[in-house]
Amino acid sequence: MHIFHIPGMNCGGCLRSVTRAVQALDPQARVEADLEARTVKVASRQSEAALLTALSNGGYPAELVARPAA
Repeated sequence: MHIFHIPGMNCGGCLRSVTRAVQALDPQARVEADLEARTVKVASRQSEAALLTALSNGGYPAELVARPAA
């Protein structure tokens, strides 16, 4: 699971665009969002770098959210 902060995502339309950008790269990807926090969790086999590129190309530059150490 990859977690990204997307500062420009603030509505349902933005979320649909983000989801389309991710699923264009990986049609099987699952995207869960927290619009208030402007974060998405992405379950995908693609690398974080590939997902970041897809989001940026889709108009939603993102930052990787560090996961807590186990």
